[in-house]
Amino acid sequence: MENNLKTLIDQSQSVLILLPTKSYFDHVAAGLGLYMALRESKDVRISSPTPMTVEFNRLIGINKVSEDLGNKNLVIRFVDYKASDIERVSYDIEDGQFRLTVIPKIKVTPPTKDQVQFSYSGISADCVVIIGGEGETHFPAITSPELARANIVHIGTRDISLASNKSYVSFARPASSVSEVVASLIKESGYPLDNDIATNLLMGIEEGSKNFSDEGVSAQTFLIVSELMRAGGRRLSAQSPVQKQDFPLGAIPGMPVSVSGMQRTPKGKVQDEEAAPSDWLEPKIYKGTSVG
Repeated sequence: MENNLKTLIDQSQSVLILLPTKSYFDHVAAGLGLYMALRESKDVRISSPTPMTVEFNRLIGINKVSEDLGNKNLVIRFVDYKASDIERVSYDIEDGQFRLTVIPKIKVTPPTKDQVQFSYSGISADCVVIIGGEGETHFPAITSPELARANIVHIGTRDISLASNKSYVSFARPASSVSEVVASLIKESGYPLDNDIATNLLMGIEEGSKNFSDEGVSAQTFLIVSELMRAGGRRLSAQSPVQKQDFPLGAIPGMPVSVSGMQRTPKGKVQDEEAAPSDWLEPKIYKGTSVG
């Protein structure tokens, strides 16, 4: 059997992408990139054992990351309602539609709409893709009996060790980031690469490589980046550009300190507003003949 990613995915009816505990930005960007590349052709879910924080909000499709591992079963709970107050539960089929009836005991009010809570449980996946991580403790879900027969696939920048001795296929390779590895695998597998996928992976590479300063950055990194940008990827900086008003008053020559076209100098004198010198932003070269 050919152990490439496309072969393993093609043989699966459903795919579960697992992020590690306490995911880095790069992990989430890589997982979402793969999720978006597979969602048109496969039943795919992406899950994280820990909640997504505000730092991930600029990633496209972040709302698709769920803490629920699967949606095999629908679970209905009654919050703050005593189970002992329920007499019985019945169901019937009416006009082809399923109807569930909860019958409370005499003189007891039924649960309100606000007390009804819906969730899903039960993992149903033929293939589990684990993103990044260093060991099995980062992916507690893979020890679930429901995943005993699932193929385990690992994607990262270094190989992983599973304490349970579960068999798995690793596509780990040296790179600047996990997002770079995922981008390469998407290209090799022939999966679609639209502007949203490219944007997520581009942001993941920038974050994972510390803005291309990491020692794992190579010529291949910049080749992947150029391909992502050609696919419509956008470089969305984590911080907004620094504006003139972000500096303290008087820090920039020519910046007004007060209204009405006047500015106050550091010495407290008022003078007409003037433009910054033309060479203010140019590099300065200092020459000297002696030190000290």
